[in-house]
Amino acid sequence: MTDYAAGLDSALKALHDEGRYRTFIDIERRRGHFPHAVWTRPDGTESEITVWCGNDYLGMGQHPDVIAAMHDALDATGAGSGGTRNISGTTVYHKALEAELSDLHGKEAALVFTSAYIANDATLSTLPRLFPGLIIYSDALNHASIIEGVRRNGGEKRIFRHNDVDHLRELLAADDPSAPKVIVFESVYSMDGDFGRIGEICDLADEFGALTYIDEVHAVGMYGPRGAGVAERDRLMHRIDIINGTLAKAYGVMGGYIAASARMCDAVRSYAPGFIFTTSLTPSVAAGAAASVAHLKRDQALRDLHQERAAVLKLRLRGLGLPIIDHGSHIVPVHVGDPVKCKMISDRLLTDHGVYVQPINFPTVPRGTERLRFTPSPVHTPRMIDGLIRAMDDLWSHCALNRAQAVG
Repeated sequence: MTDYAAGLDSALKALHDEGRYRTFIDIERRRGHFPHAVWTRPDGTESEITVWCGNDYLGMGQHPDVIAAMHDALDATGAGSGGTRNISGTTVYHKALEAELSDLHGKEAALVFTSAYIANDATLSTLPRLFPGLIIYSDALNHASIIEGVRRNGGEKRIFRHNDVDHLRELLAADDPSAPKVIVFESVYSMDGDFGRIGEICDLADEFGALTYIDEVHAVGMYGPRGAGVAERDRLMHRIDIINGTLAKAYGVMGGYIAASARMCDAVRSYAPGFIFTTSLTPSVAAGAAASVAHLKRDQALRDLHQERAAVLKLRLRGLGLPIIDHGSHIVPVHVGDPVKCKMISDRLLTDHGVYVQPINFPTVPRGTERLRFTPSPVHTPRMIDGLIRAMDDLWSHCALNRAQAVG
């Protein structure tokens, strides 16, 4: 007989032995006090901490407009959506959110999913059903949701080296010119914080007759004059066929979406199991997301402050000689290169300094590139940055790690 318990113990022990076993930190966000939160320690006591690794990049999860919209929808409709989008789960709140998103990206339509992961997985695994013989060209550092969607579709795929348009050209040129094609890439790659080569990829798509699919998850709300992402900032949105985004990061709520032509959204809506068979977002969540999208279309000052805070943090970390990875985005990774020390610094930051940042270890990043990934927001004050810098200086020396120049 198979000893299943022993198998589980062995799998978990391997993670502990490698120093990459992941633990949940029990925190409670307090309305009006972000990025502060309350951490419940293992012994049951509580401590106030500062969250430095959250995806609520702009603090919109605390914004009065968002909270008021959610309260109004909750009072009007109740807690749940009542079903899938096809079976009683489509409301005026969902339609209003999709209208905000299609307007944001200058597309004919948008389709809301329960998460951006599901939006990527469901859309990419459905495209070969819509275009038989489709070949998908995917950047090597694309998110796990893209990898899963491409893997599950059962069609042809080509992986091009990260941001290597010459390699992409070689792959495109080697395939049947008459085959349908789609190039899938990201605008901001979240682990290094570098930007995709959007214009050059669009040029190749035009040359080889391919569709373009961009993941703007780490850019929507934060880049462009209305927060539509890097493609908007670079005036390239009209050259993108399908845009994927999230409502759970800069917009501070929950959910994901695609924005595209009305025909494309209708086809995905009609064929994607990940959309058809999933209970829709609650009306209160849809209402809060719509309010957040609408607000950020006009709040350039908040975007500017966000970029300023990220620039200051990078400058201060660089001043310590720490090996930050700087590609000019709002994401601030600090390279540690050792899973045990990465976890140790993360633990000590939390317990000794009230600073919460999760270690990023394999398989999220390759072995030997373990890092701490900071996500400063407009509400991280200069005093909070001072505290973080002092803590990092102390712990870096304590762990006997090298100080080096920034990467990027």
